[in-house]
Amino acid sequence: MTNLPLSRRQFIASTALGAAVCSSPWSALSAHHEGRKPNVLLVITDDQGWGDVRSHGNPQIDTPTMDSLAADGARFERFYVSPVCAPTRASLLTGRYHIRTGVTGVTRNLETMDAEETTFAEVFREAGYATGCFGKWHNGAHYPQHPNGQGFEQFFGFCAGHWNNYFDTTLERNGKFEKTKGFISDVITDEAIRFIGTNKDKPFFCYVPYNAPHSPWQVPDKYFNKYKAKGLDDTTACAYAMCENLDDNIKRMLDSLEQNNLSDNTIVIFMTDNGPNSDRYNGGMRGRKGSVDEGGVRVPCFVRWPGKIKPGTKIPYQSAHIDMLPTLMNLCGIESTDPKPIDGSDVSNWLTGESNQAIDRMLFHTWGGRGSVRHDRWLAICERNGSFRLYDMKSDPQQKQDVAEQYPDKLKQYQEAYQKWYQEVSNRDLESDPISIGYHEMDEVVMPGHEALLSPPSKEGISYLGSNGWANDYVTNWTSLEAYPFWDVEVVSAGEYEISIQYICSKSNVGSEFQVEIGGQAITGKITKTHNPPHIPSPDRVMRKEVFEKVWQPLKVGVVDLEPGRTKLAVKALSKPGAQVMDLKAVVVKKIK
Repeated sequence: MTNLPLSRRQFIASTALGAAVCSSPWSALSAHHEGRKPNVLLVITDDQGWGDVRSHGNPQIDTPTMDSLAADGARFERFYVSPVCAPTRASLLTGRYHIRTGVTGVTRNLETMDAEETTFAEVFREAGYATGCFGKWHNGAHYPQHPNGQGFEQFFGFCAGHWNNYFDTTLERNGKFEKTKGFISDVITDEAIRFIGTNKDKPFFCYVPYNAPHSPWQVPDKYFNKYKAKGLDDTTACAYAMCENLDDNIKRMLDSLEQNNLSDNTIVIFMTDNGPNSDRYNGGMRGRKGSVDEGGVRVPCFVRWPGKIKPGTKIPYQSAHIDMLPTLMNLCGIESTDPKPIDGSDVSNWLTGESNQAIDRMLFHTWGGRGSVRHDRWLAICERNGSFRLYDMKSDPQQKQDVAEQYPDKLKQYQEAYQKWYQEVSNRDLESDPISIGYHEMDEVVMPGHEALLSPPSKEGISYLGSNGWANDYVTNWTSLEAYPFWDVEVVSAGEYEISIQYICSKSNVGSEFQVEIGGQAITGKITKTHNPPHIPSPDRVMRKEVFEKVWQPLKVGVVDLEPGRTKLAVKALSKPGAQVMDLKAVVVKKIK
């Protein structure tokens, strides 16, 4: 049977009364909780599959630090996440299935988590923890869905689904961008280590969501050359090289804990966000990133806490990203009174050895019109046409034989369970929230082209650079005066707002006139300056599918007086002397009074 979701208040009460995984979750931890609460270092990597660690049977990759976390602590052998990155992060941060949080996609604001959601950072910050996020956020770029609006006192990284360049790039620090020097994973690690050192005398929650080994395929030579020397193709060599670089950086953070005498009082979690992003070793499992089959959602998860988690602990039961919040809350002795239902279960007693009982529950996944149900030995897959496949994962872990006809009662059980679950979690407005402007915490809002909606929806006379408007794409092929991009916005405070754009325009298209419309007002602008630079050189190991990075020309358009309320911001072309209006990277709105 499925487990009914509990509110956080009910969850805390149930664990205190002994109604969760075992009868006394506090017994092994009570003495520890009399002193300082443990720190938490939560590391998640991007597109690193189950097979991208050596201890999972891959002899071609070296990940000694990741493997040591499992050897020195616990290894979850059946740990599941979502098929892609933003949904996994939303579920991890909230303990709730991602659709509940408003996350239904990975771009064009569909990756944005509702501001009302309660995150790890908010729970731990309320309990007196310092909170920091270093890396890829991917759950909302604009305040209050921005990391600084979701409980993180410190944020350094980027909010989009991927980044364009990994060397000497520009990253965001608490709403302001700054140039960096070096490889991005090294730079992110430097910031996490600095946060650990700064907060060594108080409990901290340090969240490090790396963006590697997500493409573009870039990595320092010393790592890449090692794996190319093994005869691997460029994509696999780069993926393994990026993972080994991550391994070295995780070691740097563990060394920092040791140097600051924090190792014994820090819970370290390592996990990844979905299956591998290329066809490489994955333990023979079916599927990869984006799939609801086993290979798309089963990932590594290792947890170390010296003196509290026995080295070499192996947890054979199925567990998931939604379990991490209630589990860490219990391990750290933290309560929350947020009324939203938690879908995850507290599995802390598996870690501490107080229980070896499985939880009788179903785990659900959905992505791209497909879905799945995992229950004990069974895996049911819902196809886009509504048909179901059924697998006995105990005898057939590679999903080679569909046994739906042999077990019609099982199939019916999981069909009904999936349909009931999907109806429940999607019983909300699944439209993306508007972009908020006018918060004093972040007075400047950059609305990128990939977050725009296009009129007409058929994209006739206008399009994104990529077919789907992926992160860092922009508006291009703007050949029709009837077509335009627009953004849904919410003005949260009255005042004067300065509007500017970031554009590229070739010499033949200079002279294009346009207007920006918002809140019943319109201000006009004209492109008078040619700006058509080549893309910034990128040291890609493999031909990229992502957009190349360019230097964009800023242009101030004017100032408008806005009143609070929901509206649309549209950029409409008035005239074009050439074939196109311009390429539009972003619209910037800044409150000035």
